[in-house]
Amino acid sequence: MDNRTNTIAGWVLAGCGAALGLSIVGGMMFHGERPEKMGYAIEGVVAEGGEGAAADVPIASLLPTADAAKGAEVFKKCAACHTINQGGANGVGPNLYGTVGEEIAKGKAGYAFSSALAGIGGKWDFDKLNAWLTSPRKFAPGTKMTFAGLGNAQDRANVILYLNQQGSNLPLPAAPAAGAAPAAKGAAAKDQPATANAAEAAATKGAPTADIANTGTPASGAPSVDPEAARKGARSEK
Repeated sequence: MDNRTNTIAGWVLAGCGAALGLSIVGGMMFHGERPEKMGYAIEGVVAEGGEGAAADVPIASLLPTADAAKGAEVFKKCAACHTINQGGANGVGPNLYGTVGEEIAKGKAGYAFSSALAGIGGKWDFDKLNAWLTSPRKFAPGTKMTFAGLGNAQDRANVILYLNQQGSNLPLPAAPAAGAAPAAKGAAAKDQPATANAAEAAATKGAPTADIANTGTPASGAPSVDPEAARKGARSEK
């Protein structure tokens, strides 16, 4: 090989080495990892199997401020499977007119409910509807209801109020009263004698208790001076 060929080969090798080095450095600086959660969250809908953080909010405390018009908008998510007009036909899901207060999984013109929902029993009260709309699969494991649930507690209150106005019109439950303030600690100590309290406090702080012990008034008829101490004093004076 002549010098020209050697030079070209050297530059090619140098270029390959530089490219390899850059790829290694780039791989160290930029690397992809699998995200902890796949997909995108949809506002207002909980993931399948999710409980919804707002489920702990009592529905009775939200219904007084609920908006049935907004509930009608929320119900549009249900309209693909349910009708809600009086006498409406069942579809993929049953007609929901007059549902609030009805027996769970009964009637509805012979709609074929799942055994999972039919086994719940009771009536569709406000609390049960809230639990059902939060997560149908958690409320009735094995249900054929495919809707994941409403994660927003106020949305649930709005749609429940709307459902109640469609043929049920039950009185709303009373909002829960605020919890009573816990009793102050040590309230029973007020009934203890003041001297005992003072002695206990002094002992806790490490203060001497002799002053406290000597503050009592002598009982009636008791000598005010120790007789033995008086005799010793008399001998010393002699």
